[in-house]
Amino acid sequence: MDIKGKNAVITGASKGIGKAIAERLAAEGANVVLAARTQATLDDTVNKLQAQSAGKILGVACDVGKMEDLQNLVDTTRAQLGPIDILINNAGVTSQFPFEKQPFDDFERLVHTNYLGYVRLIRLVINEMIERKQGAIINSVSGSTLVDPIPRGFLTYSSLKVGLRAFLKGLFWELRDHNIKVTSILPGVVASDLTDSLENITAQQRDRLMDPQAVVDMVMFALSVPANCCPLELAVINQQTPWTKPVIDYKQQMADCPHCGENIEEMKRRKLETKK
Repeated sequence: MDIKGKNAVITGASKGIGKAIAERLAAEGANVVLAARTQATLDDTVNKLQAQSAGKILGVACDVGKMEDLQNLVDTTRAQLGPIDILINNAGVTSQFPFEKQPFDDFERLVHTNYLGYVRLIRLVINEMIERKQGAIINSVSGSTLVDPIPRGFLTYSSLKVGLRAFLKGLFWELRDHNIKVTSILPGVVASDLTDSLENITAQQRDRLMDPQAVVDMVMFALSVPANCCPLELAVINQQTPWTKPVIDYKQQMADCPHCGENIEEMKRRKLETKK
């Protein structure tokens, strides 16, 4: 695919891996739509890319766990840029709990963001891709899906990723005759906002974390192969494990409330104190 002038939508694009992908596509001359929940961070990234890119750069606030936000993302892109040529599903949330201690609302958060967010957004864009007989859908899944059994502490998170990986394999077979490419990216542990929260990790262990550019390179490879082939899955795993324990040791951080921006854990704590 000649990326220059193509319209690309990237979720989870205001920082980390998504931001790195957006920077590369913008440098290649694509028109890039960045989607993320936090408007302030999103605006900062968009402003920086606009100053460096010849293509059009848009920022759309979007919680991929909400259907109305996904519809707005697609509608805004079509209205301002035209048809979507490249969709990169990258948004996601992590969660590490022993299953018996995992909050019930955490299940909902993972399902709506890490699974339904991908499936719904793909469903919103594929009919136009089918009509045009072209398109690329690239999805950030997880290297944890290569591990059997699933890593301890990540039972719900990784199970959903396994399901997503299976869905995307099936989607490839459904869409390949329409000249639409579907690729799953299976990265190892990348230096990102998650790994910034790692505790008790030495400098040597942190050096073993992959740079986000390793994932960017996989995305660019998927977009660069000849028209008559498609990389179904691409995996790049850490050459050495970044830690010695079987479970990533980091402090669980609950998400902020999408309505008021306050930390959900802090809100729960205050409610308990009020009841006392």
